Parts: sequence; structure tokens; C-alpha cells
Amino acid sequence: MFGKIISVYENTIIIENLIKRVETSFLGVHIVFEDKYKILAEITKITPETIECILVGEFDNGKFYSGMTHKPSANSIIRIVNKDEVINLLGNQEIDSDKSLYLGKSLIYDGFNVSVDINNFFSNHFAILGNSGAGKSCTVARIIQNLFYRQKYVPENARIVLFDVYGEYRNAFDTINKTDKCRYRTLTTDVTSEYDIVKIPPYFLEADDIALLLNVESPTQIPIIEKALRYVYLFTEEEDKVLAYKNNIIAKALLDVLTSGKEPARIRDQIVAVLSTFHTKDINLESEIVQPGYVRTLRQCLNVDQSGKINTIQLVIEFIETFINEDLKLNKSMKPKKYTLKDLYDAFEFALISEGVLKSDKVYDVNNILKVRLDSIINGNYLRYFEVNDYITMDEYMKMLFTSKDGKKVQLLNFNLNYVDERFAKILTKIFSKMFLNYAISLDKKENYSLQIILEEAHRYVQNDSDIDVLGYNIFDRITKEGRKYGVVLGMVTQRPSELSNTALSQCSNYIVLRMFHPDDISIVKDITHSISEQDVEKIKSLGSGSALCFGTAFNIPLFTRIDPPNPYPNSANAEVGNSWFYSNQ
Repeated sequence: MFGKIISVYENTIIIENLIKRVETSFLGVHIVFEDKYKILAEITKITPETIECILVGEFDNGKFYSGMTHKPSANSIIRIVNKDEVINLLGNQEIDSDKSLYLGKSLIYDGFNVSVDINNFFSNHFAILGNSGAGKSCTVARIIQNLFYRQKYVPENARIVLFDVYGEYRNAFDTINKTDKCRYRTLTTDVTSEYDIVKIPPYFLEADDIALLLNVESPTQIPIIEKALRYVYLFTEEEDKVLAYKNNIIAKALLDVLTSGKEPARIRDQIVAVLSTFHTKDINLESEIVQPGYVRTLRQCLNVDQSGKINTIQLVIEFIETFINEDLKLNKSMKPKKYTLKDLYDAFEFALISEGVLKSDKVYDVNNILKVRLDSIINGNYLRYFEVNDYITMDEYMKMLFTSKDGKKVQLLNFNLNYVDERFAKILTKIFSKMFLNYAISLDKKENYSLQIILEEAHRYVQNDSDIDVLGYNIFDRITKEGRKYGVVLGMVTQRPSELSNTALSQCSNYIVLRMFHPDDISIVKDITHSISEQDVEKIKSLGSGSALCFGTAFNIPLFTRIDPPNPYPNSANAEVGNSWFYSNQ
């Protein structure tokens, strides 16, 4: 079949077609140019006169290395790869191995399995791409099932977190709990479910997390959040212990109002409003201001006379100034052991008045919206996800997340986010992802900690959004840039790679690409790597459901693979319109 080499141009080789006919079954098959070196190429085009192929790598001492350092000579013997070479390219043919994971069947070489190097795949960020209906969810389910359904090498020390936005995987992994060593756990946002409810202790939230929760739109609002987190201590301790601090803050806020130069009636109304919400046993509307011959309450001293003045305003100022202490500040050790969102709300109001926002209506409105949004959470349905009764440390919380009801270690944790709106699902995903990364960073590196985060519908979360402008970073970009050295790996599953953060996608080392049509998404795949040919990219458009082009550091070469159907399936099937139109479900 193979004649002499006709031409060599960069990595494209054209050779003579001796049989003078087009054998399409050889498209995608690999051939070896054997002389001084064993050089591998993939057949990409066949005409009656020529066979065109691209160079992909070399064999050296029985091992394959991708990339080209040599070109085939004119004296090369040209042949189709043998069985041992095919196995070298496709990976270990064993289903149960500690080094590799069975992925599916080769679409090019009948009867051969495709496997991935476990370390190279799960130690690097990866992406699973494909149109709706192409088989993304089934691919995710099958990969995880292949990992846990093995008999000999079971990943009993794994920590895999799956953020499931549609609740597709509720039943796909239940059979894992029937194995001896591994457990699967679901945390859900469905408060009526038999599964455990997603819970985040409020005292784990940092300023960035609260900024996400309250939809902060400007970095200028972050200082208010940071101050509220400091002040929450004042609402979790006994009154006598923090009385001087509260008096100091209230007094400064009142003094700002009293010396603001505003109309007396407005000064009175603002003072009354502040003290109606914030007061201590020392400073309140009924506090007594003693003067020779009479005693008046603070409320009485704020009365506006017929001429529109507050005649006793100086007395009020002098009374308030007795509680101001410029040296009195909260130190870093004054942190609450635990607190609720209601405590945080009170701290927000304190932070607002201490910032002097009462001086400016505009500044007050910009920052008061945060308090309003927090109040809507406290009085809404989402409060339940932050209601945690008993105090728990971060170590205990992480251990709890990865512990099953029967007390065994959980290797696969599924967050079912199907029962909250898209914005709140995005917030939860970001908060937990940041928490996992921060926890990994806090650990001693000797602990060999690893955690894989898999995001379904990743284009909804891993976006070029406003986080960089407001927070200074995007948590998923940060994970893809920093996570690997701490053992935190991101897996993104999406039908729109063109909508993903460019930074996050560029950090992926492995790709499983199912059928895709959109030109922008196809262009993204073409730009990801130079190791796949134009012909391979074109094939992506016509792949059957469950078939994929796999490439990256975990694969020796780009491989067309048929992923086995999962068992059981995730709940991701398309609606069968014909049946629903013409046949009753009752």
C-alpha cells in the first residue's frame, strides 16, 4: 500500500499510494516510518494517487514520545503500527490498574481499550466539552463509575466534589455505597429531601464571601464588610464586656450627626433613629443629662423649639463626648467563636454608622443596600443554608463533609444545587470552592492532600465576570493557576467553552471533546493545541453521542474514543416530545 515518500512539508508527509484506490478504513490509522528512528504518523487523507499523513511522535526503546525531533528518511520502511505499538498509544488495556483508568473503546482500532494515566489526568485541570445531548453528563458519570467500580484498585483516599446544578447525578452513584471501601454522599438545596441539606457556618465566611453573597458591585464597599466582620464580636459577647466599645462607636456616630450642620429637625430625627436601633445602658434616648436645678432625658434635650432650634444641643454634645475614647480599638484577638447572620446584620448597622455615612445621603444609600440585601436573606428562604446550631471548627467541618451516615470516609461528594436560583447556586459554588482551596493551603504539605472539583455547566460559573474588578481575583482562575501545587484540581464540564474564562480554560491540561457545532466553540478547540489535525477537528462536528476526541498530558496522542454508557444513567436525558405529545403519561 505504501510507496515512496513524495514530499515532506513541516509535519505533513505525502507518500505514494501503491494500491491506487481509496481505502477509507485507513483514515485515522497510524503508520510507522522505520529506519534509524521509529517515527509515528497519522493518516489524514487518501486519494488514488497519494496518502497524506501528519507526524505525531517517535518510539524509543518501546516507549512513545509525542512531538517531533526527527523527520523520516527516504529509506524508511513504512508500515501500519503493530499490536504492541497500538497498546502503547492507547494506554493500558487492563480495566483494573493503579496506574491507569479505563475510559472507553477506540473508534479507530477495533477491540482496543482507551485508558488515561490516572496521575496525569486527576492531578491536572481538565475540561469536558460538548453540545447539549452529546453525552457530557454520561461521560462524567461513566468516568467516576469506572473509577469506583473496580475490584482491586479502589480510590479509598480520593476526595471528589461535584457541583450538580440540575440534580442530574442523584441516583447515578448510589451503587458506590454498596461497595466495601467507598462512599458517595449528596448534599442538597432541597429542604424537603431525604438527603442532608447544604449548610455553611456563617462564621466561616470571609469578606470576599460576603461580598459575593450580597452582590457587591464596587470595591469601595469591601471596607464596610471588613468592619462589620470586626464588629460582629460586639454582638456575640456579654454586654458588660463590650460596653465601652459600643459606647465609643455610638458616641462617635452621634457626634458626627450633631456637628453635621444639618437642619435641627433632621439632626433630631437621625439621633432618634440611631438610638432606637443602637443603644446601651449608658447611651439611650432615656439617658439622663443632669444640670444644676434640673434633669432631662436625652430625648427631651433633642426637642426643637418654635424658632426651629435645639437649645440644649451643646449639652447633648458634651454628654456624648464623655464616652469617646480614641485609643479604644478592637484588636485581632477579639473574634467571635461563632455568630449568626443576624449578628452580622447588627454588626453591619454598627459599621455603617461608625463610617460616618450619616453625613452623606449618597454614601449611606450605596452602603445601606448591603444591609438591605443581608436582611432579605435573613428573612428569606436562603437563611436555612446558614443556620448551624453547634460550633464546629474548619477541620471538623471538612471531616464532616467527607463522612457518610455510617461513619465511613466519603470519596465522592455531590452538591445538588437544583433548588436555588442561578445566582445563588453560583455564589454557593464559589464560596465552597474558595473554602476548599484555602483549607488545602492551610494544611501541612506533608499531608499529601488532594481534591478534585468538577463543575457541571461550568460556563455559568467560570466566567470573565466582575469578580476581578470587585475582589481582585476570580476564584476559579485562582484555582487553575495556584490549585495544583496544593492538590486542588478543577474539572469543567460545559457546552459553551467560548463563554468560559480564558484564563481557566488555558490552564487545563486534558480535554474530552464530544460533538460540537458552534464555530466559536470549534475555534476554541482548534486553538487549544497544535497536536490535532484539521481533519480531527472536522470530525468533532459529526461524532455520535458518547463519542469524543480525547487529548492532553494524560493521553499519548489525540484519541477518538467511544465512552461506555453509564450504569445507572444520570437524569440528563432529553425530553421525548413525540411520546409526550401523542401518549398519555397517566
